[in-house]
Amino acid sequence: MSASMRSLDNTVIVITGAGGGIGGATARLALEAGARVVAADLKESEVQHLVETWGPARVAVVAGDIREEATSDAIVRAGVEAFGRVDSVIANAGIGFYGGILDATPEQVRMMVDVNLLGSVWLARAAVRQFRAQGDGGDVVIIGSVAGLLIGGGKEAVYAATKGAQINLGHALDRELRQEGIRTTVIAPAGVNTRFAAADGRFGDTEPEDGPFMQPADIAGAVVYTLTQPRRMRTELWTMWSLAEQH
Repeated sequence: MSASMRSLDNTVIVITGAGGGIGGATARLALEAGARVVAADLKESEVQHLVETWGPARVAVVAGDIREEATSDAIVRAGVEAFGRVDSVIANAGIGFYGGILDATPEQVRMMVDVNLLGSVWLARAAVRQFRAQGDGGDVVIIGSVAGLLIGGGKEAVYAATKGAQINLGHALDRELRQEGIRTTVIAPAGVNTRFAAADGRFGDTEPEDGPFMQPADIAGAVVYTLTQPRRMRTELWTMWSLAEQH
């Protein structure tokens, strides 16, 4: 007997940070699964290739700074205007600076807090307004990190704090919203072969895509699987590790 899965055909999925490694992979897998995608990033040029490949009937793009509440409102509104509704949002946009507690500038500290935490809050708020207007539930997926689970290394204190906040945000939203059929999931990966992870020098002279950790598509696959789970179930927190790492 095969497990019943929810089809993503013609569902509308919003993805922030869709121009990056995990965000881009998530957009591609969602499109391959039949979804329509609102691809958001700081610069339209980072996501325009998705429209060129899949066409405007499948992809809408939005440029904006996720630190601003109005950006999330505009992203969700773009999904409604282009496709008539929004079914899922993926809070993927994130930023981090490696180093000791005194190494980051005040501007870098503020950026991590605003992008990682406030960006997730604003997107969740915009999504919940739309889900309630539609009246048939929805999905909020937050891309966190194992750094938020007291597991991270010793050179990412502020980043780990923002990721811990994202995990707590997800748990609290789950308790608040699940009775309305709105599922909240935090996916918390460890090392991924991206240029973001390469910033701490862990890859040496190796190109990030050839690194020993998980590939962006691995995380994207977890996102798509989470969305295809039957509506009778939900995943609250999913931690992911490569075999190359220990904790």
